Amino acid sequence: MSLTFEHVTLGQRVLFGTSAAAANLAAEVARLGAGRVMVIASDFGTKMARTVAADIEVALWHHDVVMHVPIETAEKARTAAAEAGIDLLVCVGGGSTTGLAKAIAMTSRLPIIAVPTTYAGSEATNVWGLTEALRKTTGVDDAVLPVTIIYDAALTLSLPVAMSVASGLNGMAHCIDSMWAPRADPINAALGAEGIRALSHGLPLITENPSGAEGREQALYGAYLAAASFASAGAGLHHKICHVLGGTFNLPHAQTHAVMLPHVTAFNTAAAPEAERRIASALGSATSLTGLATLYKTIDAPRNLRDLGFSEDHIAEAAQLILPQVPASNPRRLGMPELERLLHDALKGSTP
Repeated sequence: MSLTFEHVTLGQRVLFGTSAAAANLAAEVARLGAGRVMVIASDFGTKMARTVAADIEVALWHHDVVMHVPIETAEKARTAAAEAGIDLLVCVGGGSTTGLAKAIAMTSRLPIIAVPTTYAGSEATNVWGLTEALRKTTGVDDAVLPVTIIYDAALTLSLPVAMSVASGLNGMAHCIDSMWAPRADPINAALGAEGIRALSHGLPLITENPSGAEGREQALYGAYLAAASFASAGAGLHHKICHVLGGTFNLPHAQTHAVMLPHVTAFNTAAAPEAERRIASALGSATSLTGLATLYKTIDAPRNLRDLGFSEDHIAEAAQLILPQVPASNPRRLGMPELERLLHDALKGSTP
């Protein structure tokens, strides 16, 4: 059978090196010729960010970071950047921090250097997300793609094991969703499969030895591959579900992805044998579900939406909001009954 597909590779510089973030950041700021740098970091991440930015001159520090990027938070940051005459954004932290930098870049067209401290992967995509009136909207704009990513496993050592697990599984969700997303192609599938392999290798190492570099490096490497595949393939069923759950019901981002992943995988692989084969092989297992079940047990992953604040009363509303967003490319058709059953199983944490 002949291959026919169209693939888009996003252009950005990736600098990967443990304990090299400060030096790499200084070199990139100099390369870009920036004179007015805004560093975005949460209150929790400020100490780390100051270490990363020790060798550059910072014109403005910004710490008002909120999960799912409420529009009010974005507007305040945009105003602050404009008033300070900023010409370069540097974000140090997780997906919420990167998301805020993207919100500024959407309107200002300022370049971003992303320094991730989790495995969320937002830094490698041109996808933005904003929440307004409890509704999360996402879109694509090349202006929000960071020009440079600086990966440093040493920055993830302080990330607690439980958060590392949830964040890493968020990355794995990018990999698996890329197998059947609207622009899925063989290159995305290859990147996604290698991302699954790296994350399934790295996350158990992190749980066994949280202070070891190998697991952290493998997880960061896998998170980048996950995001690169997702950026090209687009958002599939899993991400459409999680954006509604996070934006509307304010569920924690990474943990929600971790809980939903086995359920969406079980639903779709039943109608996607090639994706099933790739996922199972990447997990080193006979089936994708066996591989995920083994991994989830090993790393003590989040299992149900109830623990995250979701309830039975939310299911019908969530399903109604998700259904119109289900991509036509999804390998298996689903309506309200299937969506409600999927959410109900995830609420209870039943085995898919």
